[in-house]
Amino acid sequence: MLDDNPPDIEGARETALRSIRDGNRASDVISRLRSLFKRKEFVAEIIDLNEATREVIALSSGELRRSRVVLQTDLSDDLPRVNGDRVQLQQVIINLLRNAMDAMKEIEDRPRQLLIQTERDGGENVRLSVQDSGTGFAPEVGDRLFESFYSTKNDGMGIGLAISRSIVEAHQGQIWASLNHGPGATFAFSIPCGSSSSQSDGQMTVH
Repeated sequence: MLDDNPPDIEGARETALRSIRDGNRASDVISRLRSLFKRKEFVAEIIDLNEATREVIALSSGELRRSRVVLQTDLSDDLPRVNGDRVQLQQVIINLLRNAMDAMKEIEDRPRQLLIQTERDGGENVRLSVQDSGTGFAPEVGDRLFESFYSTKNDGMGIGLAISRSIVEAHQGQIWASLNHGPGATFAFSIPCGSSSSQSDGQMTVH
């Protein structure tokens, strides 16, 4: 942009600001993951899960394009806010997105469709689900998908879904996977709404 004639100063400035913002976000993710492995407490805040999801989608847009994924969203308009660690919940969403992209990377005979949905889950919880059109998984391994170091991928480390489970459980929620009626699988988590998930001292401990 600076080599253009005349130089695109405004575009270069916006690119630099975006790089700084994404670098700071990456730093936050690394710091929170270090805390997760050290089992430290973190201070919760009130979060709009839809907004947090949109930020993740924006951050992942380039990766989604390169993977030729057709992304659809269905974010509930009346979704209650939740009480939790924003960066760690976004890390769960990122992990589920990447898991879905990995499940579809060999698909060539149909569109690589991915649906992210948020909705109320009963009266006290909210749910986020990521549905893909990939290869799915064998029913007998469904209960092991969230175990540490278990992976159905040849090059997988088996920690992404395990980390996600730890984060969701620290938010007093549940995470699970199910096979679709058609191709692919759906990974989802459910956590309490803000008024139910907060603890008396405003802190939660990752186990």
